[in-house]
Amino acid sequence: MARDPRDPQDMRDPRDTRDPQEARSTEIWILGATGRIGAAVAARLASRGVPLVLVGRDRDRLDKAQASLGGDGRARVVVADTAEKIAQQIEQRIAQRHPAVVVNTIGEYAKTALPIARACMPGGHYLDLAADPIAVSRLLDLNEEAAAAGSTLVTGAGFGVLACEAVVVKLCADRPVPSHVRVDALGSVALEAGAMGVAFAASVIDVLITGGLRYEDGRLVKARVGADVQHHTLPDGQSVKSAGAPSGELIAAQLASRAPDVSVTTALAPTNKAVRAVLPLVGKLVSIPALRRFAVRRMAGIQLKATPRPRQHSWGHAVVTWPDGTRREGWLRADDGMDYTADVAAETATRLVRGEGKPGAHTPAAALGPDLATAAGGTFVIE
Repeated sequence: MARDPRDPQDMRDPRDTRDPQEARSTEIWILGATGRIGAAVAARLASRGVPLVLVGRDRDRLDKAQASLGGDGRARVVVADTAEKIAQQIEQRIAQRHPAVVVNTIGEYAKTALPIARACMPGGHYLDLAADPIAVSRLLDLNEEAAAAGSTLVTGAGFGVLACEAVVVKLCADRPVPSHVRVDALGSVALEAGAMGVAFAASVIDVLITGGLRYEDGRLVKARVGADVQHHTLPDGQSVKSAGAPSGELIAAQLASRAPDVSVTTALAPTNKAVRAVLPLVGKLVSIPALRRFAVRRMAGIQLKATPRPRQHSWGHAVVTWPDGTRREGWLRADDGMDYTADVAAETATRLVRGEGKPGAHTPAAALGPDLATAAGGTFVIE
């Protein structure tokens, strides 16, 4: 990657022979800092006086983002050439500069998370917003490696995973292992005008390719996307439908509860019967690499209209059942799901800088406790 002449020195002095943990800075690097979530996280952290490095592809957009955070010199920028290569390009810089925390918002986490997370070790910390089970599982597989390196890696540091996981932790506290858990991620998000974008388009296509998932007898098994349609009456009186889809909430809920049977639904999954009927065929077609690339390109260019969020609140929901028939239900209320995701990421990064995370690779509540959900602005409603 060619170095921009306007970038400050971003290479470690070769004469610095200190251990990387001793040489580590207090900076938080935000990858994808000009995107909706990345910019929102940067603004929240800047308001807390945290030194930031904004990483992205477009120098002009980065300069505008830097200027929007104020002129106190607390934020600097690093330019990476392309979205497809940003993980590989920035990996060396992270290893050389030793930031305290790296916040990954660039998407495609199944591909980008591992090399970036490994570049943070030893001693540095990492978080991403992964919501698909493959990406979440891959990062969690680094648990022993991260623990030995004294690093905390957090995956799923956003609305869905934390909102559902934290409710499960609350419901299961001081209780025996339940027999069944169902979690429902019921986000409500205002859409901004503009192109859908590659990261979001790729996540939609990959949901179709992966298909649904659930735990049965402790084993991860296939399920249909759009199955298990649920009709929810929310605590605030509004209603919403959800259906099954592969998501990181499933992995987090199983780890939090240790239940043998776990299922998940999301308000983002289609609940229309005709649409659900064709999803398996569409999934098979877009699993062909050439068709996947074509579908992602076409979807990424779709222009979205600005739309207010469909419901007043976003909700994480869990229903936990024990072998004796005892059943408990709980909710976590948040506002706009995207805004809450930015709040979760900023709060997680702040706590990691303070050294509060448990070494290893974890989901958010496992790393920092369920109170992370309320510190980020959520409210528990436990029935």
